[in-house]
Amino acid sequence: MVIRRVLAPRIDFGALRRELGLPESFPAAAQREADEAAAAPLPAVTDRTDVPFVTVDPATSRDLDQAMHLSRRPGGGYRVRYAIADVATHVRPGGPLEEETWRRGQTVYLPDGNVPLHPHTLSEGAASLLPEQDRAAVVWTIDLDSDGDTIAVALERARVRSRAKLDYQGVQRDADAGRLPEPIALLPEIGALLTTRGLRRGAINLPLPEQDVEPDGDGWRLVLRGPAPMEDHNAQISLLTGMAAADIMLTGRIGLLRTMPPPKPEAVDRLRLAAAPLGIDWPAGLSVGEVLERLDPSQPRAAAFIDQAAELMRGAGYTAFDGELPEQPEHGGVAATYAHVTAPLRRLADRYATEVCLALHEGREVPDWARAALPKLPEVMATTDRTASAATRGAVELAEAVLLEHRVGETFEAAVLDVDTPPNGEAKPGRTPGGTVALDAPPVRARCRGELPLGERVPVRLVTADPTQRKVLFEHG
Repeated sequence: MVIRRVLAPRIDFGALRRELGLPESFPAAAQREADEAAAAPLPAVTDRTDVPFVTVDPATSRDLDQAMHLSRRPGGGYRVRYAIADVATHVRPGGPLEEETWRRGQTVYLPDGNVPLHPHTLSEGAASLLPEQDRAAVVWTIDLDSDGDTIAVALERARVRSRAKLDYQGVQRDADAGRLPEPIALLPEIGALLTTRGLRRGAINLPLPEQDVEPDGDGWRLVLRGPAPMEDHNAQISLLTGMAAADIMLTGRIGLLRTMPPPKPEAVDRLRLAAAPLGIDWPAGLSVGEVLERLDPSQPRAAAFIDQAAELMRGAGYTAFDGELPEQPEHGGVAATYAHVTAPLRRLADRYATEVCLALHEGREVPDWARAALPKLPEVMATTDRTASAATRGAVELAEAVLLEHRVGETFEAAVLDVDTPPNGEAKPGRTPGGTVALDAPPVRARCRGELPLGERVPVRLVTADPTQRKVLFEHG
């Protein structure tokens, strides 16, 4: 894992919030309902507080959706227990809180504070799987054989009690030192097994570093953070659960899938053509995902290839169905059918998909309120996905512009990640010569004009850094 930080001065994200129309507070009726739900006793459900669940999240997170416990099965293989916050227990169908969550769709994260899907009394309080607190959860129990194949799935409403709030960096340190806590001691083993299975079926994991803006005293840090192995292992447990949920819904012929068309053969052919000029070895028989798994994203040519591979991951959305199965049910990146059920505190769709799974697993009718929501969710989630992406992108672009505002005219070394005319010679329409470059220090990624050699390091001159427009532009040559 590579972490690069550069301190930025004070930044006001208020204009970005106003531009995106993000709400400042919850309506009084919705807030009141959340407060009353937070104070209400937990429902009488199965008691699983004897299972020593733990959560693994970013260090500053308090909206904790998932807790896990991993163990070996007596006859061989593994048992994955995954407790998901039971948000439907706290949100009344048809009430003002449900109405407001439909307006928001999902939690939007900004450096100066998130805009939550649910009021903090629930999202960071009574519904969050905080340590040493009894909480309502939907517990998935997934049994795997020794090869990582799913052999049994069960789910139930239960009362759970997390034993510890762990964070990614601490877990990675513990894993490197061989001292992981017992509930997740098997996470590297199971995660690696599930990753291998995914690659064999054609899954694509893009190891792109994330740009974040984080508080730092009176200012902010612009951070470029590469993925840690334990984060990937943790994600595999969520993927495993999402695939189990999709199977339940497809068998029951009702539900909500997270879908994406598989990469088109011609797009994979173009990527294969880009590999040779970048010095990327692509042996016969290896899938895109298997090639990406071998790369070091800190190397410029590998980073450029990964950026090109991102072009394959287009068209993600939600597909609702009731009776007739979808024509295209798969998620091309997962290379399997998959559903979102593991983040109901932060994502509206998960609450309804989970309720469908519970009903189907228990052999009862899907509640009318959940069934009626399904066809309306894809549009709501698509709209709020765009808002959340714009917020993340806008915050980073603003931080980059503020950071570089007084350095216009300076020259930096940058890696060329993308060009308007790729190695196959097929120019992108409507673009002047140029592309995308990434600086090491400060960790900025921006547009650059000029003829650029893909995957090479080149000197670039900063010509624009405008915080008002959130625009950074470089020039080469």
